[in-house]
Amino acid sequence: MILKVVKYGNPVLRKKGARIESVTAEIKKLIADMFETMYAYKGVGLAAQQVGHAVQLTVIDVRGVTDRPSSLEIKGEPVDVAEFMPLVLINPELTLVGEKAAGPEGCLSFPEVFAEITRPQLVDVKASNEKGKPIEFRADGLLSRAIQHEWDHLHGILFIDRMDKKTKEELRPDLDVLQVETKAELAAEKK
Repeated sequence: MILKVVKYGNPVLRKKGARIESVTAEIKKLIADMFETMYAYKGVGLAAQQVGHAVQLTVIDVRGVTDRPSSLEIKGEPVDVAEFMPLVLINPELTLVGEKAAGPEGCLSFPEVFAEITRPQLVDVKASNEKGKPIEFRADGLLSRAIQHEWDHLHGILFIDRMDKKTKEELRPDLDVLQVETKAELAAEKK
């Protein structure tokens, strides 16, 4: 089922997600719905907060992106990224590694808003997968960026929080309009 993606201005986007203690039927359904939603909106990642659930769950699939490569290592050995996708991360823990680099980012909760965001190039990830099994790997490229972006969502951090001041000020009119529209929509839903 395609879920509604919440937009900037919805308070759930600022909520830190609760840990998931077990992969229940409800969580499995949420995972399936999140993938369906992410693909429908042509995203590469989606956090549970973006569909109204404040839990530590994100889904990622970078296979469709050919102009921004990704790489992945398990125990120091390169692994084909495509074989590791689609990716489910439950309760992810990150260790940021390497030099920082700027790169383009967008967000399904901020339609038509894009900016250069500076993040570490590499990330070491420890998480559980959709079966509740532990996984560990190192990601680089777009996959690293997507994981860091989604991890931020799981902790109530938005990519606008990572923008430099000048960029954020340039985008302020668009952000203000989006926030007003979202709050009006939320008020209408309560009636």
